Amino acid sequence: MHGSQAQSPSAWVARFLPGVVAGGTVLDLACGGGRHMRLALDRGHRVVGVDRSLDGVRDLDGRAGIELLACDLEDGRPFPLAGRAFAGVIVTNYLWRPSLAPIIAAVAAGGLLIYETFAVGQERLGRPSNPDFLLRSNELLDAARPRLTVVAYDHGLRDDGGGSRVVQRIAACGPEHPWSVHGTAPT
Repeated sequence: MHGSQAQSPSAWVARFLPGVVAGGTVLDLACGGGRHMRLALDRGHRVVGVDRSLDGVRDLDGRAGIELLACDLEDGRPFPLAGRAFAGVIVTNYLWRPSLAPIIAAVAAGGLLIYETFAVGQERLGRPSNPDFLLRSNELLDAARPRLTVVAYDHGLRDDGGGSRVVQRIAACGPEHPWSVHGTAPT
């Protein structure tokens, strides 16, 4: 088994991924070993994986429905997917503040953002401890709200089976997404 396949998908991502329109393209930003790309593929989505190194997803290269982009999001160049919109945008365990607005903009009008990463307080538990990589209180809410409808938000000390960590996570949809229009989302 490929090393990256051993890590289970985030429960938060698994909970909200069914809200991505069937067959829609999912962007997995800072995809790492591709655990969320693999989950999206298993559910019939096309996927775009972006990371500084694609070593963890080399086994997916060349498969139908997969686009891989090696890109350092932190090198000062413009966001590599500017102008593209996705049915689903997944970001986990990654924060680069200059990319927050472009990430929100990459969510299609009928799309869904699923974001989960570390928050202030994590520095007392371990890594990451640099405040540049820890979300401040309500930061994801403040970033998403001008354009997206928040359908779920969570912030605090959590243990999802991998040890205690302080996280902030959000699921937010575009104005044409059924959850925004009809006000229903999974509980």
